[in-house]
Amino acid sequence: MKAIRIHRQDDAKKLIYEEAPRPQPADGEVLVQVYATSVTPAELGWGATWKTQAGADRPLPIPGHELSGVIVQMGAHVADLHIGQAVYGFTAFDRDGSEAEYTIALPAELAPKPASLDHVHTAAVPLAALTAWQALFDHAALSAGQTILIHGAAGGVGTFAVQFAHWAKAYVIGVDAPWNQALLHKLGCDEVIDFTTTRFEDVIHDADVVLDAVGVGDALDRSWSVLKKGGVLISLARPPAPEQAESHGVREVFFIVQTNRAELARIGDLIDAGQIQPLVSEVLPLAQASQAYEHKQGGRTPGKIVLQVVSEPAFG
Repeated sequence: MKAIRIHRQDDAKKLIYEEAPRPQPADGEVLVQVYATSVTPAELGWGATWKTQAGADRPLPIPGHELSGVIVQMGAHVADLHIGQAVYGFTAFDRDGSEAEYTIALPAELAPKPASLDHVHTAAVPLAALTAWQALFDHAALSAGQTILIHGAAGGVGTFAVQFAHWAKAYVIGVDAPWNQALLHKLGCDEVIDFTTTRFEDVIHDADVVLDAVGVGDALDRSWSVLKKGGVLISLARPPAPEQAESHGVREVFFIVQTNRAELARIGDLIDAGQIQPLVSEVLPLAQASQAYEHKQGGRTPGKIVLQVVSEPAFG
């Protein structure tokens, strides 16, 4: 099969489109023909990309762990799935990923593909949407009437966080660049702060939740003062300082997203109900994965870049 393999750590120029062995599913595994997969630039340098769970080296790993495709083969002892089923999912980073014509997945990593989306748009959902869902609902317990401030609101995670918070009937404040303001209002922000002209802590007070989906600069350190007592600050890039949380009377959370079949299915239902939509900024063929990673590392692209593996008719 054709696949993208990484020939040098943390180097997008060393993503090579080449022949690789087609995997075979073991007991409890399924083989998915990948139709589309989306890009997570940071994974090129992550330790899990280069080591197995047991710590062994992984030479020439295949990146990409958000997928949309069709099950073509199953190992023994797989229930609730069938050959020919369209699925989407998020697979573990310590195994070969989905930037390939075929990939191995576990049943717990997959859910039925949203019927209202094509494979390209579906591939933009799993990792970013699960991260946003788990931040808002599993860790912050966001509820109607609460106020949430989202840094990086137009990013891959941020665009889902805005939509989930709006769906939950929270008051949503997005912090991002001026060129993304119209988009963020459309997605559900009640208020948008242009970080190039306004310091968010000068205008926002008594927020219930702050989500830092950026992880660069000093936004995290400046966010403590905007929270009310008992509020929650969630960081996706680095752990917040517990002593700062204690001194401000708030709770701090740092977590790494986990695949969750039930949550993927719930998100798919919301998509099919028209409550949530993925944002795809660019679609490139699998062979151009190197360019996709370089484009995304530029930092100005909202939403996700998707690599298309199998062509499909225009949707809708």
